[in-house]
Formats: sequence, structure tokens, C-alpha cells
Amino acid sequence: MTWRSPNARARIHGHDGPSGIRGTYRRVTAAISRFAGASPSRTALLVFMLVVAFFTALLSLPVMSRSGEVTPLHDSLFVATSAVSVTGLTPVNTAEHWSFLGQLVILLAIQLGGLGILSMAALLTLAVSRRLGVRSKLVTQEGMTTGQLGEVGTLLRVVLATTFTLEGILALVLVPRFIEHTDGFWEGVWNGVFYSISAFNNAGFTIHPDGLLPYIHDPFIVWALMIGVFVGALGFPVVMVLHKYRWNYHRWNLHTKLTVEMTLALLVIGALLVAVFEWSNPRTLGQFELGERIQFSLFASVMTRSGGFDVYTINHQFPETLLLMDALMFVGGGSASTAGGIKVTTLAVMFLAIVAEARGDKDVTAHGRTIAPEAMRVAISVLALAATLVLVATMALVAISGESLQRPLFEAISAFGTSGLSTGLSSELPPSGKYVLAALMFAGRVGTITFASALALRQRRNLYRYPEERPIIG
Repeated sequence: MTWRSPNARARIHGHDGPSGIRGTYRRVTAAISRFAGASPSRTALLVFMLVVAFFTALLSLPVMSRSGEVTPLHDSLFVATSAVSVTGLTPVNTAEHWSFLGQLVILLAIQLGGLGILSMAALLTLAVSRRLGVRSKLVTQEGMTTGQLGEVGTLLRVVLATTFTLEGILALVLVPRFIEHTDGFWEGVWNGVFYSISAFNNAGFTIHPDGLLPYIHDPFIVWALMIGVFVGALGFPVVMVLHKYRWNYHRWNLHTKLTVEMTLALLVIGALLVAVFEWSNPRTLGQFELGERIQFSLFASVMTRSGGFDVYTINHQFPETLLLMDALMFVGGGSASTAGGIKVTTLAVMFLAIVAEARGDKDVTAHGRTIAPEAMRVAISVLALAATLVLVATMALVAISGESLQRPLFEAISAFGTSGLSTGLSSELPPSGKYVLAALMFAGRVGTITFASALALRQRRNLYRYPEERPIIG
């Protein structure tokens, strides 16, 4: 009889060694480490994928639904992705399908998703800045306005403190109003906390069968939601600058100036056009009095930025209004915010480049600053990637649903821009269509951030240059 050590016997039975459980575990973890360690962008993608998978598993449990039945995978994956990416699209009615525990899990996913997005954006900015020279680091530190550029812990603490403070302020406004509108104290508290987190994170989830319809005549609730979505869509860097310098406009950095200017411009233009298009529509703005028509025109413009709340059925709008909302949802909100889209600074940089080209200027400038050519290339790349994703997803949805272009395009842009506004197509699609939208929500929320940071991290200095030649453009 041949003697074997315990380790050898364990390898024979598959508990250790290259072909055993531990060996498999080591290979998997090593592969994950190699994938994630290659770049911060890959780490962010992997973390968000694991978080989505975790909440998908939770929402698939029978206890999460009111009926006590298992939610189909395509629906649980869709809702988990929508919550983690703070989108708000859902194939099922949140109030009617999910139990209280299921709604609590969705709220937790929204909070973790919103915090993760803000933290990821801050850390990726930090990762990019560490690739810069000393002078560029100082400029980046001024732009971030978080104090110590190299202190990751300080950065994350500021993100957490800012998020919870603003959500707390919203809850202080919403909780008393919902207590007054509901039958019980704790129900009002739950509603106020849920909507404060959903609004600030631009998630757009509602926990009432009719959405916000029972509360649209309460200006405190309407304006609290609008302000929460607006502030959340500005972005963490902008909020920090505003907190530090208040309304001292001359001390704002370029990013803050461009973000605030473009946000206000799109907000006003969107509200005016919604009012012009829908003023006499009896199924939308036409059903309200004069003051509420103005209020809900502004509300609709704010929510297209990534908010996702609505006060009337989106399908009842005229085609020109839906097309306007497509454009606003595609742009989205500010960089390093809970909003989606290509971001307002991308649009601002592209617009400034067009103006500079029309004037014959060599450099693209704004507010006494020259915008680096690297930023221009990143903006063009993000725009091209976003347009390609929306185009491919829209074609897939048209083929799957058999619908004409209007509704699939609206749903695709809403998913990519993490807006959450819906024509109702999400609930009508077969599982294949829901997987398409889930992938688009994930790519639209996480993809643009990681794609832009990956481009910045991969910038390198060439030791030689080829001869210059201009192809014919246009």
C-alpha cells in the first residue's frame, strides 16, 4: 500500500491542486484580478457587473414579489440594471409587482448605484490626474476642488457626506407632505425617503400604481422632486464648487461654468418648446390651469435630463415633443453626476469647436481658457460611441417589436440616457427586447464614463510624427 500525504489525497478527490475546487477558485480570482488590474476602467465595469448580478439574484427570490412567485430572469435583470444604473425604466409596475422587501431592495440598489457612480467618477478622475505632470495635477486639483488630490479616503467621504446631506434635505420636505397625503405616519416616512433618494439619484422609480398622479397638485412635492433631480444632474464636481464659492461666478472653474450655462440653457429651451408644442393638447398640458401648465412644462424639461418622473402619459404627447425629448435625453446631465447621456460639457465642447471653426480660430476657447485638443478628441469619441449604441439598439428594438421608429427610438435613448421616461414599450417587449434595453442602460450609464477615462489614461507621447495632410471634409 502506497502512502500519500493528506494534500495528495485532497488533490485526488478534487479539493485542491490545479484541477480541484481551490485550483479553480484561484484561476478564476487570478483571471478577475488580471482583468480588473489592467485599468481602473475595467475595474469599474467589473464591479458594476457584479453588483447588477447580485441584485438580479435578490429580485428573483419569491419573497420579493407580492404574489410570492419567482420573477422571470429577464424582468429581474431589467429592474436590477435599471436601479443600479439609476434609470427608472421598468417592465412591471413597481407598486403592484414588488413586495415591500422588493421595493426596499430596489431602493438599496438605487442608493448603491448612485453612490457608486459618483465615487467611480471621482476615482477615475483621480486615476487620470495621476498620469499627468505636476502642472497638470495642480490644474486638476483646482478643477476638482476637493482639497487633497491624492487622498482617496477624503474624496469618498466628501461624496458620501454630500449625497446623504442633500437626500436628507429632500426627505425633510417630502416626508411631512406624504404623511399628510397618506393614511399612516410610517407610510408617509417611507414614501418621502424613497422619493428623495429616487429624485436625487435621478432614478425616477415610483412606488404608487398611478405614479405621481395623486400628488401632482401639491407644489411642495413637485418642486422638491424637480430641485432634487436638477441638483443630482449637475454633478459632484459642480456641487462642490458651488458649495465652496457660492455664487462668486468669477471663481468657478471652466467645467462648472460650462455645466451650469448649458444646463440652464437646455432647461429653458426645453420648457419653452414643451409649452409651445403641448399647450393646447387636452391630454397633456391642456388639462391644467395656466400656472400648472407653466410648472409642468418646466417639470417635463427637468425630467428629460435624467429624472424620469412624469405627470401625464408620455404617449399622449405630439411627435414633435417626443423628438424634442429624444434630443434632451441624449444630452443628459453633468459629468460625474447621477444623470446619463453624453453630458452637457460634451455638447458645450462640440458647440465651441463649431464656433471656433466658423470664426477661423486655431484654438477652442471659453471664459479665458483654451480647451485642450485631447478633450476635443474624447468629446468626439463619446458622441460617436453614444450615437452608435443608440442606432444599433434602436434597429434591434424595431426588428424585435415590429413597431415604427418613434417608440423604439424614444425607449432606446431613454435607456442610454438613463432618463427612465417611457412610452410603455418596455413592458410590451419580449425577453429579447428587454435584454437589449438592459445592456443599453448598463452601457449608457457606466460605459461613457469608463470609455472617456480609458481614452484619457491611454494617452501617450509619440517619439515621432508623420507628415501632416488634410483630407477633404464635408
